[in-house]
Amino acid sequence: MIAKIGKGSNLIGALSYNQLKVDKGQGSILFTNNLPEQNKSSNYISQLYKHFEPYLLLNNKTEKVVRHISLNPNPNDKLTEETLNEIAQQYMKAMGFTDQPYIVYKHSDIEREHIHIVTVCTDLEGKKIDDKYDHLKSMKACREIEKQFNLTSSINQTKEFKQIQFTPIDYTKHNLKAQIASVIRYLPKYYKYDSLTSYNALLFLFNIRAERVEASYNGQTKQGLVYFAINEKGEKVSNPFKASFFGKNASYQELEKHFKSSKEKLKNSPNKENLKHTIEIALNTTNSQQGFKDELLDHGINVVLFQNKDNRIYGVTFIDHNSKSVYKGSDLGKELSANILNQKWSSTEDYPRSILIPSQQANTNEADELHPMFEYLYSETTDFNNNEFLSLFNLLNNNQEIDYEELSFDKSIKRKKKRKRL
Repeated sequence: MIAKIGKGSNLIGALSYNQLKVDKGQGSILFTNNLPEQNKSSNYISQLYKHFEPYLLLNNKTEKVVRHISLNPNPNDKLTEETLNEIAQQYMKAMGFTDQPYIVYKHSDIEREHIHIVTVCTDLEGKKIDDKYDHLKSMKACREIEKQFNLTSSINQTKEFKQIQFTPIDYTKHNLKAQIASVIRYLPKYYKYDSLTSYNALLFLFNIRAERVEASYNGQTKQGLVYFAINEKGEKVSNPFKASFFGKNASYQELEKHFKSSKEKLKNSPNKENLKHTIEIALNTTNSQQGFKDELLDHGINVVLFQNKDNRIYGVTFIDHNSKSVYKGSDLGKELSANILNQKWSSTEDYPRSILIPSQQANTNEADELHPMFEYLYSETTDFNNNEFLSLFNLLNNNQEIDYEELSFDKSIKRKKKRKRL
């Protein structure tokens, strides 16, 4: 069984998200603890909130007071509602939430049934329940529950950690070609992406950008690929490197094959619904763009936003390091498209662009240093709340917004202008 702990500040959003599943017939309420039992009243969520309110009023220091927990047994474990109830109570007891108000939902909108629990982390005295080691406690609780209820273990004993020579690009160094090669030669082996846009979103984490070029050869138009190093603002800071510099497997033709292969895998991936599910929860339980990105980062998911000069979002890509998959928001559903995200945030807040300060690249001084981020990404029991893991993601320029419209240029027009001058 795998547990995911979401931390946010939007209690109404968390309750509404789960109630919507119930209303659509995709979920049900299993039970409540120190809360009103389920009723058919149209203001049931308001009733729940009124009972949560005393736990919130006495504490104004804890910003992320809401806990939205999902418990995910293995699909092979067919469990009754009574057993799910016992599992939920056992888990909450182990986490120190026995006396807290909480509501337990069963979701059946994806292949495997799973539990969602909504609660708060402050008690009636206004004190915050200690969550310093909540991830370790959660893992321990899951292992004990697996033994007690004879569930399939989520620990893969045979999977080995892998170290891959991925290093974020440092454009101030002279070995840019080697740095770029260390990334692009290995990404296709581990990640699935079905377009140049998705590929660039992934490359952006490593301060690299790829562009397609066309050239005429013997009367035929040939397509190719060039790579650039980019700086903390997303601006090109190097001359182009031909894909052929990095071998045949890095050619545009091979990349197109990867796009085609990935398209089918991404479309039919069993992880797609799980990813969408996680993103929807984050969207409904956070109040800001930055909170949304931070929440998903805790689950090992990078959000790359495409914005124009007016900060309007015109594209969004999600990079799930758990399943090594890259999805455009619209591919996951219209409710996660750029238009919806833009409507949610643009009318309420003016978000500054987040950029990577050069000093944040402190751990990349050695050109041949192995970047340890991927040690975490190859484990099925990844601790995504681990501070070291989060700092590594921050190191990789993770939550930036890029304005590709502003940065891109038409190479063919440039070439034509050059010919005219000749």
